[in-house]
Amino acid sequence: MTTPSAAASVSASTSVSADTPAPASAAPSPEVPVAGGAPRRWGSLGAIGLVLSAGISVQFGGALAASLMPRAGALGVVTLRLAAAALILLAVCRPRLRGYTRADWATVVVFGITMAGMNGLFYQSIDRIPLGPAVALEVLGPLVLSVLASRRAINLLWAALALGGVFLLSGGGFGGLDPVGVLFALGAGAMWAAYIVYSSRTGRRFPQADGLALAVAVAALLFLPLGIAESGSKLLDPTILALGSAVAVLSSVLPYTLELVALRRLPASTFAVLMSLEPAIAATAGFLILDQALSATEAAAIALVIAASMGAVRTQVGRGKAKAPDQPGS
Repeated sequence: MTTPSAAASVSASTSVSADTPAPASAAPSPEVPVAGGAPRRWGSLGAIGLVLSAGISVQFGGALAASLMPRAGALGVVTLRLAAAALILLAVCRPRLRGYTRADWATVVVFGITMAGMNGLFYQSIDRIPLGPAVALEVLGPLVLSVLASRRAINLLWAALALGGVFLLSGGGFGGLDPVGVLFALGAGAMWAAYIVYSSRTGRRFPQADGLALAVAVAALLFLPLGIAESGSKLLDPTILALGSAVAVLSSVLPYTLELVALRRLPASTFAVLMSLEPAIAATAGFLILDQALSATEAAAIALVIAASMGAVRTQVGRGKAKAPDQPGS
């Protein structure tokens, strides 16, 4: 599971399309002096800490959501998360509703649909399979998008590594994992790839985080009937409401804020490499909160997927540097 800042950064680092420029906030920041004249690397180290904290928040939020599902259902938990996140973001951002074209609204609605689909499919997945493997399978969506966008031969190596990881996870046929859960995770990955594209397009059409707030509201409205149908009055239980709100804060509001601050200090490429560690963070969260221990084979499979994701990102970074014109005095 990722956040809007992460999607924008991955989009910038994977060259999704010719009309998908890197967001301004993802550009490397200038030298930022700190007390005592310490070099900027200390600021970068702090930013890396923020990114890792955001990843921990997202994945532990996912683990909390998985623990809540037996009481509220997967669709109910998604509804609570999206509704709480929408209320918080709308209150903070206060997006204006006038002055946009039909194309602008169509973009933000599709963004909301992809967000709803990504969350719904992912939560259905972690209701059936452990968190670590679910995130590893979901990461394949952005990875495939990167490979297809790059069209470089070396990316076939990263694709092969990822497929090797999937084969290990499957045990030759996903005998150790619920096949329906696997399909849900792969579907979430496909929606994540679409989410990356529309996150960038929405960011170009709406100022600041206005598009995000509106898209989350769209996703919440889409999921509300599904959550009510599955969970009914359980959604009004104070304990479930409180836990659902905590999931929203951990999985959406807090990581988005941390990543937004970090992107002011880190290049998008560094950010995207750090995002590749999410399957490992998810596996740790699953072990600590849900008692989901990984076998040696599953750990190796997740390591292969992480290596493939990092390799694809670094390949794109090298490609971007090779195409960049020489700077005066360099």
